[in-house]
Amino acid sequence: GGGAPTAMAEGEGLVSVDYEVSGKVQGVFFRKYTQGEAKRLGLVGWVQNTSHGTVQGQIQGPTLRVRELQEWLRKIGSPQSRISRAEFSNEKKIEALEHKDFQILK
Repeated sequence: GGGAPTAMAEGEGLVSVDYEVSGKVQGVFFRKYTQGEAKRLGLVGWVQNTSHGTVQGQIQGPTLRVRELQEWLRKIGSPQSRISRAEFSNEKKIEALEHKDFQILK
């Protein structure tokens, strides 16, 4: 990152990104903590358990905040979780948020 300001400086732009986290991430309040962290960062989207033992979802919000949650999903998670891998896909710029808040889906 160079120090030169860009035309986007006034509103760093919104992004949407899908994620899937592998490891010991079910039954350890992973979804609840992810929701809490997302809300703390002012992000929207969703999180759910999959049938094959992972947690997946979508994050939307300002780019820098989304990056923070990505780091959190990679390294931290809930206190009892053991994250082996976090994968991110389908990242794209969006004009407006497509979710009202950050939900835990069944």
